[in-house]
Amino acid sequence: MFSFAQYRHEWTHNLRADFLSGLVVALALIPEAIAFSIIAGVDPKVGLYASFSIAVITAIVGGRPGMISAATAATAVLMVTLVRDHGLQYLLAATVLAGALQILAGFLRLGYVMRFVSKSVMTGFVNALAILIFIAQLPELDPRNVPPLTFVMVAAGLAIIYLFPRLTRAVPSPLVTIIILTSVTLAMDLDLRTVADMGQLPDSLPVFLLPDIPLNFETLQIIFPYSLAVAIVGLLESLMTQALVDDLTDTPSNRNQECIGQGVANMATGFIGGMAGCAMIGQSMINVKSGGRGRFSTFIAGALLLVFVVPLSAVVGKIPMAALVAIMIMVSIGTFSWSSIAQLRSHPRSSSIVMLATVFFVIYTHNLAIGVLVGVLLSGIFFAWKISQLFGVRSTINADGRHRTYVIEGQLFFASSEDFMRAFDFREALEKVTIDLTRAHIWDISSVAALDMAVLKFRREGAEVELIGLNRASETIVDRLALHDKPGAMDALLDH
Repeated sequence: MFSFAQYRHEWTHNLRADFLSGLVVALALIPEAIAFSIIAGVDPKVGLYASFSIAVITAIVGGRPGMISAATAATAVLMVTLVRDHGLQYLLAATVLAGALQILAGFLRLGYVMRFVSKSVMTGFVNALAILIFIAQLPELDPRNVPPLTFVMVAAGLAIIYLFPRLTRAVPSPLVTIIILTSVTLAMDLDLRTVADMGQLPDSLPVFLLPDIPLNFETLQIIFPYSLAVAIVGLLESLMTQALVDDLTDTPSNRNQECIGQGVANMATGFIGGMAGCAMIGQSMINVKSGGRGRFSTFIAGALLLVFVVPLSAVVGKIPMAALVAIMIMVSIGTFSWSSIAQLRSHPRSSSIVMLATVFFVIYTHNLAIGVLVGVLLSGIFFAWKISQLFGVRSTINADGRHRTYVIEGQLFFASSEDFMRAFDFREALEKVTIDLTRAHIWDISSVAALDMAVLKFRREGAEVELIGLNRASETIVDRLALHDKPGAMDALLDH
């Protein structure tokens, strides 16, 4: 239930710390928003407008106070092909549609689907994202297209990024990197590629506009696959980040409201010339560690980003690309779970396979949603296989050899129904068979069908069959779906 008092508290309970942390995040957002725009193949202003819009709107309607959402690499890499083949206007339309799909997911309460994403899939997701970010930097490191000095500047940028925090963490080291490398480039008049070479920076506030595309089914066919991928990937990363911030701040949040908030933000962003985005793990951690806890911190991050960029666009255009490449390499290195490599030997083989499969399919398809889907499916298959191994059947026969009792233990479902049927000897001459299900649980229609078949086969051989020990849930599904006590049961079962 929505509580206005709680909502007001989320805005006002931490104003000073939220303002200061939002200021730090706004400064840190500038280089990443530009870099993610370049990944997607669009002008830097597309990512900057998006980061402003998404941060401000999720602060108002999101489900997790203090979490930072903006333009991200996770969504940017999905749009590369669309921008290359159809242009910016189709990206804007895809962003609006992705937002609509995310709103629908929130109303359908799909936020709780995150509980089915295993740790192995999450690790694979993060590792694949890190690799894709690094791959996206390679064109800016091609010696055929950039001067050798670029590599020196990238190395210097990485040194600043990793060494400056030893002096102070008051200012984000990526911002320091940009300032120093830009100053050196201008002072020494170095011939390096700059942000201005990539496209026009914003010189005005964003305005409302409709994507200039034909409104027909062909357009929908083009943008829908990209929108669906962006919606899924954006929600996955947002909900993963939300869970992390929940743990760090020891406060609960609303997953489904976060889905709606992300959707509203993306829809609005598409109408002001921005690209799709989602929650940012790195910036959210900066915010939380800087003291940000409320919605005001996220709002300030977005609002100050626009203040910094529009009046200072001429300065931002002179930033050397080497500085942004260094930052993105840092993001890639920091995102990758290096411990997962060592854990390949210690973790269960099935978990390692799930993680590696997720990484492989994400990189092969350049689609995070496909990789996660493969990982979730493999996790489900391995889990079903493990549970099926816990199933067993033992039997005892009475002194006269005419009454056998089968004791079923474990989970009876589609993966164990075959073992269930193999445990019975239907040719044994018996007067009565008791199937004891006290230690078993029946889950699905496959297990009900197997139970039907076992009962009917024993009856066909002339034995009386009694089922005992069904728990309430198993009894409910058997009463509703079983055929063995209905007229013409054998014929009906064989027809299926």
